[in-house]
Amino acid sequence: MGKIRCAVLGLGRLGYHHAKNMVTQVHGAELVAVIDPVPGRAEQVARELGVQKWSTDPNFAFEDPNIEAVVIVTPTSTHAEMIQRAAICKKQIFVEKPLTQTIEEAENTINTIKENNVSCQVGFMRRFDPAYADAKRRIAAGDIGKPIYMKGITRDLECPPAEFIKHSGGIFLDCSIHDYDIARYLMGAEITSVSAHGRILRNPFMKEFNDVDQALTYVEFDSGAAGDIEASRNALYGHDIRTEIVGTEGSLFIGTLRNQHVTFLNTTGATHEIVPDFQTRFKDAYVLELVHFIDCVQNNVKPAVTEVDAKINMEVALAATQSFITGNPVRIEKIHA
Repeated sequence: MGKIRCAVLGLGRLGYHHAKNMVTQVHGAELVAVIDPVPGRAEQVARELGVQKWSTDPNFAFEDPNIEAVVIVTPTSTHAEMIQRAAICKKQIFVEKPLTQTIEEAENTINTIKENNVSCQVGFMRRFDPAYADAKRRIAAGDIGKPIYMKGITRDLECPPAEFIKHSGGIFLDCSIHDYDIARYLMGAEITSVSAHGRILRNPFMKEFNDVDQALTYVEFDSGAAGDIEASRNALYGHDIRTEIVGTEGSLFIGTLRNQHVTFLNTTGATHEIVPDFQTRFKDAYVLELVHFIDCVQNNVKPAVTEVDAKINMEVALAATQSFITGNPVRIEKIHA
């Protein structure tokens, strides 16, 4: 089976990571073009990775008939336009989360994807992480009985810069959305109610963008289960991602702070190296999600995480944002694609 000819749009820290993975580890893909609006960036990455084509204009990829698929890693505020343009040009689509910034944009984008009969996978990479995938199998096998409570922690090493926060959509849409997705996935249930809270504890510049650097969402599921989800930009010790699922017959813990399974012992005590960043923590997941995307394109099958999943996750994140702003719980109506 021939390789899928791809382009990566957006070469920031994650876009570059995806581009490098496609060249070195996603063997079913051929990266033929890289795009970034920053002068010189695309050319720099192209030369480093041995990619033949580069441009500052995304239309370069959309209009090239030899490019079969695009990986969109541009700012969230551009996602709707980029996805719709790609769909109209009949490109298969991988896009980083969130799908868009508003539900109206999401609905229009989903319609455009359907009308043009292309596939779309959204970058909720935790589903592909080996630890989370194993947890899903164990829950499905009944190892902990019926899931009744979920606890999620996502703590970033530091706050992103103001320019990123400005376009991120806020902590619930940018950060907690990963936990909302993995909660739905592991619990096998939909979130029906959220109550969200937050404060600025270390980064006063976030007030300008009506955002916070510490947040908590209490969630309820249609199965009767419940949970709480923490999001933080203040974990100066490292990148801290953990999940606990409590069941009627046991509990399951996912995640560790250890970067290496080595403990250092000296007269001051015992220490170990902590996971430094999200690229390190989810190194395998970022590869496996792109492998899955390429496999789906080659075999003409629906991806495991679609634009409809992404819209549902957005509903939860935007409801949490509304709850935080109003100070009241928000119920989420059943979503129909």
